[in-house]
Amino acid sequence: MKQVLEFEKPVVELREKIEELKAMTKDSDIDLSDEIAKMEKRLARLENDIYGKLKPWDRVQIARHSERPTSLDYIEQLFTNFIEFHGDRFYGDDEALIAGIAKFKDKPVTVIGHQRGKTTKENLKHNFGMPHPEGYRKALRHMKQAEKFNRPIITFIDTKGAYPGKAAEERGQSEAIARNLMEMAGLTVPVISVVIGEGGSGGALGIGVADRIHMLENSTYSVISPEGAAALLWKDSGQAERAAKTMKITAKDLKELGVVDDVIKEPLGGAHRDVVTQALSISKVIDDSLQELEAENETTLLDKRWEKYNKIGKVRSLLEV
Repeated sequence: MKQVLEFEKPVVELREKIEELKAMTKDSDIDLSDEIAKMEKRLARLENDIYGKLKPWDRVQIARHSERPTSLDYIEQLFTNFIEFHGDRFYGDDEALIAGIAKFKDKPVTVIGHQRGKTTKENLKHNFGMPHPEGYRKALRHMKQAEKFNRPIITFIDTKGAYPGKAAEERGQSEAIARNLMEMAGLTVPVISVVIGEGGSGGALGIGVADRIHMLENSTYSVISPEGAAALLWKDSGQAERAAKTMKITAKDLKELGVVDDVIKEPLGGAHRDVVTQALSISKVIDDSLQELEAENETTLLDKRWEKYNKIGKVRSLLEV
């Protein structure tokens, strides 16, 4: 059964009525073409009205949609000859974070991404896209390998956050993420990140220190979930919608704040409505970014990466407050 979000129910209901009329036309001699045409025009207006005025909380719901394309969906569309590798060479493999090598337009690249599932079975297999420390260590292993062989790195961010369980903490979750942040800051090859769903806290940052950060139009990127922020601020997780608006977690907000470089438009209703078209949009942005970054030498690449993060945000003294 397909997931229908609360705000889009009027669209789905009207679409279903149109399909019913089309089925009736096939099974009888009744001509309903005029009525169907009118309803299709009405549907187009309704879709533009609803999807053209999405609130931050609506975008959070789309980013979490059970049918939203995952990293593996985009890898299949964007790359050729993808070979996935497993294990961190310390503890084990983490299926919440995938890594491998592939070709992007015949260019060798390293690809890393959070991987969640679309069914209960897949989500359990991939731990709902929440990596353990071994996932970040696996990612770092492949980043260093990419640097050794001068391959650009492309990462896909889609996680509620790093796994917060006891076992992950015992195996050094914080240290693993912190090491990735430090190492990624000094990589001498281009790094491009695309936020394709939820970008949650350190779990996202562990593969997100990049020269170019792009976000899909209905993705989110934040230090904490709206529910978590609402529980902390107002002692009520039910205030998540209010928190989503206050936190400025949408692609548009983050572009204005200078946190991300580009917002990638999605098909009307979300990326799950047309993964092929969405992949083409992502492909163009990655291609443009690669051409820009590969024109830089190592020194310039590192200097510009430092400048990029140095100018995000501003520290104010108490005298300015």
